[in-house]
Amino acid sequence: MNEKAKGYLLAVIAAATYGMNPLFALPLYADGMNPDSVLFFRYLFAIPLVGAMLKGRGRDFRLSRPSVVPLAVLGLLVAVSSLTLFEAYNYMDAGIASTILFIYPILVALIMAAVYKEKVTLQTSLCILLALGGIAMLYQGGDGATLSLTGTLLVFASALSYAIYIVGVNRPGLKETATLKVTFYVLLFGVLLFVVRLWMDGSVCLPTRWWLWGNLLALAVFPTAISFLCTTSAIQRIGSTPTAILGALEPVTAIFFGITLFGERLTARDCIGITLILVAVTVVVAGGSITHQLIRLRKMFPRLTRKKNTPN
Repeated sequence: MNEKAKGYLLAVIAAATYGMNPLFALPLYADGMNPDSVLFFRYLFAIPLVGAMLKGRGRDFRLSRPSVVPLAVLGLLVAVSSLTLFEAYNYMDAGIASTILFIYPILVALIMAAVYKEKVTLQTSLCILLALGGIAMLYQGGDGATLSLTGTLLVFASALSYAIYIVGVNRPGLKETATLKVTFYVLLFGVLLFVVRLWMDGSVCLPTRWWLWGNLLALAVFPTAISFLCTTSAIQRIGSTPTAILGALEPVTAIFFGITLFGERLTARDCIGITLILVAVTVVVAGGSITHQLIRLRKMFPRLTRKKNTPN
């Protein structure tokens, strides 16, 4: 498997695992834990896991001085993104919050175009529109109540923070840094936000049932360690914009677990939404080969030139 194919596969895994956030977080909320406590343990458990993987690969923990500040900023961005998303779960259904979150591929494309002058191709625009259309189909409006403005703003802040993170990880100063090392320090700097917030609040909530510690561990493993590792590695291989677009698979993950674990029904609307998302992902993965085939098809039908009238 070549590097580009690995990048697409890693982006898919990152999307699927990040989509597990509500699956493990909501039972902890129901038990009385607050977002800061949940995220503190999520990051705290993930740090030694990634550290052990880093050490197991025979790498050290040393950082070059110029990379410290960028990694600290990225860690803060990730922590803010996590916090605002988890806070939004208190204002709206997790499915709705996770759906709105997927404005971040558009934000990534806009940032890359505005700041780094990356050309937004017709193919990229089409993929974003298809993915957003699919996500809109997966969105279930419930009783038609107006969405919470606070919740919506929190999700937008989460999407913007995550978009800036995705762009920042792909900058030349960090692109050559080992994926495990970037992830380790992003988590290490990120957990400091929750340490400060909990210190100011004066209390840490603990699960009241022993098996809920498994939820905290699962949050550390799947949507944190695995997702962040795969996201960083995918960005380094295929770039920020394709990785962001492939993130549209996350609502599909939510649909899958809803059907298999919670007995939810797969509707025709869901099928259309999933199909649109899969088409968008297929176009992203196929990349230039689709463009090449369309050009070949176009050449099979040469333009008919109109004869000009020659003056007598």
